[in-house]
Parts: sequence; C-alpha cells; structure tokens
Amino acid sequence: MKTRAARRRPPPLQTMNKPKPEVSIIGTGRLGSALAIALAEEGYTIGALIGRRRESARRAAGFLDVPTRVLALKQLAEQPRPDLLLIATPDDQIPEVAAALAKLDWETNGHKSAVLHTSGALSSSVLSALGKKDWNVGSLHPLVSVSEPRTGARLLRGAFWCVEGDKRAVSLGRAIVRDLEGKSFSIDSSKKPLYHAAAVMVSGNVTALFDVALEMLRQCGLTRAEARRALLPLLGSAVDNLGKLDPAQALTGTFARGDVETVKRHLASLKGNEAILQLYRLLGLWSLNLAAPKLDAKLVKQIKRLIG
Repeated sequence: MKTRAARRRPPPLQTMNKPKPEVSIIGTGRLGSALAIALAEEGYTIGALIGRRRESARRAAGFLDVPTRVLALKQLAEQPRPDLLLIATPDDQIPEVAAALAKLDWETNGHKSAVLHTSGALSSSVLSALGKKDWNVGSLHPLVSVSEPRTGARLLRGAFWCVEGDKRAVSLGRAIVRDLEGKSFSIDSSKKPLYHAAAVMVSGNVTALFDVALEMLRQCGLTRAEARRALLPLLGSAVDNLGKLDPAQALTGTFARGDVETVKRHLASLKGNEAILQLYRLLGLWSLNLAAPKLDAKLVKQIKRLIG
C-alpha cells in the first residue's frame, strides 16, 4: 500500500524557499529503503537507488510513488555526481564502497557533492578517500530501530539523529533531519563507537534481554506467545516510567526495595541456567547501585555479597 498522506503536509518553513538536493542512495536494505520512502515523501528527488543485488534495489524502488533509476555501483560514473549521496550499507561494507566510489571517473558539472553514511559506529573519517576527491563527507545516523521499510519511514520522522563530519555535509544532514521533523545533535568523531554501543544497549540488547525473559517464562510452562503477551505491558510500563523519571527514580522491583530473600530465591531458581544467571548478577549489581542511596548500607552490602 502506498503512503500518500505525508506528502500532503506543507514543507517545513525553513526549507520552503530552498530547493532540496537530489539524493542517491547506496544500500537498499531496510534503512536505505526507509530513507528513500521518507525523503521522497518530503519532496526530495531520489536520483538513483544502488544495491549490491539489483532485485533488492528494484524492490526498494517499488516502495516509491515516483520513478527512480536502479543502478549498479559502477554505473554511477555514467551519471553526473549527485548533489547528495547516502551510503546505507552494513558498516563493514562502507570502506569498500568508499574506495570504489573514489576510483570512479565522475562528471562533476563543476559542483562539490556531499556523501553521508548512516553508520552509528563509524565516523566520517571512513570516507576520507572521497574527501580527497573533493567530496564533502559526513555521517547521519537515526536513533530508531528499523525492521521494515514502510514502518521505518514513519519512525524516521521525529527521530533523534547523530550528525557529524565537515561543515557542508553536516549542514545537509541537519536539513534532512529538519525536513523529517526530527532533532539532530553532534558528538566528537572519536566517540562514535561509544555512542553506538549506547544505542545497542538500549535497543538490540533490550530486545535480546526480552528474549531471555521469554525463555524463562517458557521454562515456567508458558508458550513464547503467551509470555510475549504478558511481558510487553510490563516492558511498556518501564519505558513509560523512564519517560517521566530518571533511571534511579524509575527503577522498581526487587533491587529497588532491597529484598534480600527474594534475591536468594531468584539465584536458586537460576541454578543450571549459567548464562542467564550471569546476566542476572551483572544487571542486578547495576540496579543495586542505582537504588543504593535510598537503601540501608548494610542491606546493600549483603545483596552485593549474594550476587557477587
């Protein structure tokens, strides 16, 4: 089903009188496809979609209500340099893509283009080969979890984005964020891996932790579907609390209360589940440190001895 409603919104005031750059996107997986949808809905011309497999790029083009070219990477040199090139490939492929692009004999039409990659863990320095070829280079990473292109395109709207790189690339990246009604921030390029590790902790690792809890309830006799239905509202209430309170205030449960005997029962129930037991100990210690200022010091020491 085509998504048309977003295009009927007027463009943001700051970009109404400023032409949007033509964008080409390398990488037509979930994020690349979501970006193509979201930007096309905001009036950006999607000049070309470039995928490692042509069928992937064609599938991404099929999400759009406007025509676009589907190209192989080597065919890009047959086109004028795009105003803006987005590299939305997996992280490990970005250096390879940058090196290949740097070798292309581009028709420049006398203007300096910009290239932004969408990795959270890599800085703009991974595009240095293109910087030497007179490109403006940067990175543009959305703090959302994109599992499907159309849903992802909606999630990109209003998201927080990390933008870094040289001045012109950052300016273009922030313009995209504004058009998508999001909020941008910048960090020191050297901190990108730490920034991305934080994102993984709150997204990918939370998903993994949810799967651990599903397994624990499966061992209690519930099906995974039943466990999922039971746990999602609990997870939602925790997220809701975090939206209103800082983590120390939002923390609830055993460690927030300092329930020594409950901790003992938990540890006994997890014997034989060594991986889950280690997770419980590590996260329990962090929870206890959050709760410690409100608990009796002797109680905190006793629980720390229990969990190790």
